[in-house]
Amino acid sequence: MSDTLLDELLSKPVGPSVPPRQTDPERDFTRQIEVSGDDAEVTVRGPAEMDPKGTAADVLHAHGLDAGEWEVKGFRSSEWTMPNGETGLSTRFTFARAKTVSPDERPDIGELLAAIETHQPGPPAATRVTGDHTLVIALGDMQFGKADGDGPAGTLKRTVDCLNGAADLLEMYRERFDIGHVHVAWLGDHIEGFQSQGGANLWRTPLTLTEQIRLTRRVMLHAALTLAPLAERVTMAAVPGNHGEAVRVAGKGVTRYDDSHDTEALISVRDALELNPELFGHVECFVPDTDELTVTVDCSGTVVTHAHGHQWRPGKHWEWWRGQAFNKESAMHQADLLLAGHLHHEFVDTDGPRTFIQPPAMESESTWWRHAKGTTGAPGLVVAVTKDGQVPVKEVVR
Repeated sequence: MSDTLLDELLSKPVGPSVPPRQTDPERDFTRQIEVSGDDAEVTVRGPAEMDPKGTAADVLHAHGLDAGEWEVKGFRSSEWTMPNGETGLSTRFTFARAKTVSPDERPDIGELLAAIETHQPGPPAATRVTGDHTLVIALGDMQFGKADGDGPAGTLKRTVDCLNGAADLLEMYRERFDIGHVHVAWLGDHIEGFQSQGGANLWRTPLTLTEQIRLTRRVMLHAALTLAPLAERVTMAAVPGNHGEAVRVAGKGVTRYDDSHDTEALISVRDALELNPELFGHVECFVPDTDELTVTVDCSGTVVTHAHGHQWRPGKHWEWWRGQAFNKESAMHQADLLLAGHLHHEFVDTDGPRTFIQPPAMESESTWWRHAKGTTGAPGLVVAVTKDGQVPVKEVVR
């Protein structure tokens, strides 16, 4: 097997890099380009009569890139008054490298492909709603396979119902906000697994590991099929939880931090969606980079970081965030919003301009916790509306 084929089959949709914020982009540059893999961002500044798209193509050409091999995925434009009194124009283009997939190279993911082929497609791309705000849907801790509470069937029904409810809320929020981007945050522990307790949970886990993964994968696919027709941009990001760890020996993880069933499920869904770019070309999926536990995505100017939450002690999220932000190479140096699960209860906290949101678990209860503390769960997911670092709306969907 060639190295090229091996790399292709092992590839995964790593979350995009977040470019450094400019203190005064209108003054500091006239042309800027940043290329990361198959993504490129070009910003051009000049007089109002400038052809921004043509100028951006010239920038690509000037850096040895064939503009014909890049497709515009989005842009943002603004005007200002220049010192001479004339109107200036600044436009930022987001490009993606055009890809072609040969039928002979399609991955063998028959069950996912069958689900897409039987799905009734939504409106064509031309009618997808545009806007400058993002609706964030945050959920996690389904722990599919666990016998506690109402079991796998109850958790599955609740998860699907809550995702449908979040989609229904989109139209209501559009009465107040121009929402053109819907983002789903899968925050880990999607399966119960058999690693977190060293196999001690085997008797209380009636579903096999493959069945747990299959439920996760199909729920993620349901979210993609439901939301894809509703917005011009749809993104989904998944992070590893402690229950989703793929391998432990003697109670300790011995593979990479990103070796997780929680994220591999979303990679499989991404592979299926790519088979129909006409319907799903605007749906993007992101997972952490190699040996990482977090992924960061730009949502309408809000830098959103996803983590499972097992990296810090309860109540210590700010201390962990500050430590990560101290590293200027980390995307968390710029994060506005941190989403995390793990602790199974709803919690929203703010510190200055930054916001922390922890949705409740999707499972109905932990029987061990009920015996120890007396309380059951209050399952659900969180929806939030965001733009430019602000999160004016947060709501629990149950």
